[in-house]
Amino acid sequence: MSSSVVVGAPLAVRVRFAHATIQHLAEKCGADVLHIKGVAIDRAIASATRVGADADVLVRPAHVDALLDEMGKHGWDVRSTFESGSPFGHAVTLTHEVWGFADLHRHFPGIGTAPERAFDRLWRDRSLTTIAGVPCPVPSVAAQSLILVLNAARAGGHASVDVRAAWTGASEARKDEIRVLRDELEAQVGFAAATGGLEDFRDAREYDLWRLTVGGGTRMEEWAARIRATSSRREALRLAWRAPQVNVDHLAHRLGRRPSRTDIAREFFARPARGLREELAALVRRRQGRR
Repeated sequence: MSSSVVVGAPLAVRVRFAHATIQHLAEKCGADVLHIKGVAIDRAIASATRVGADADVLVRPAHVDALLDEMGKHGWDVRSTFESGSPFGHAVTLTHEVWGFADLHRHFPGIGTAPERAFDRLWRDRSLTTIAGVPCPVPSVAAQSLILVLNAARAGGHASVDVRAAWTGASEARKDEIRVLRDELEAQVGFAAATGGLEDFRDAREYDLWRLTVGGGTRMEEWAARIRATSSRREALRLAWRAPQVNVDHLAHRLGRRPSRTDIAREFFARPARGLREELAALVRRRQGRR
């Protein structure tokens, strides 16, 4: 199939070819990947998700650099890094002029087990599904369900169609499998954020981060929650140092071009004022709510 044909093809077709291409490159460089979400979902829960605009893959953490290097050799460009992409620092977004977008996850938000150990657990129960004619490893159906629920927490929580199809509409036997895997992967807090039981975990260090993820909040609140959610003093200090820095990737997206030094300097001094306005607006909303 020529590039021009693929570019003009429906989004679902391009996403499938992106998955197939990433699988080919993963095999070429010896990287273990699991295809997740979107077109990789098992038909048993396929109604739980939309096609999506990108190809999502979970990469064995030790193999991330090798796969990123291989993809870079074949026209994939980094759009946002692990550090700039989300509060969870879990994925790097890449783009290709033919295949579109892809998210490479080094871990999945909500899974508390160490990333390498968590990947080993998911890899152990993997199966194969064919995407665009290429056999691609995918997690078990129970693991796919868990991932969909955790993803729903980041996209609005318990009201989503993903939660209904992957969890509330599941059989009791499937729910038992999901519960066992949830506990094994230490995913209770993120799972509760999606299913309505987050208040049971108020003492968890990641409680505030999930509360803000589901319900929204200011950027200052988000950074404070990210720091509280860390498991080490070193990581907390690293995040505290990064908090006032300009997210150059996000600024580039907003400007539609790579920012100049002047753009970055202007943004650096504009951020405190914008943050103060957000905090004042949040304070007003809280007072109005109490009334």
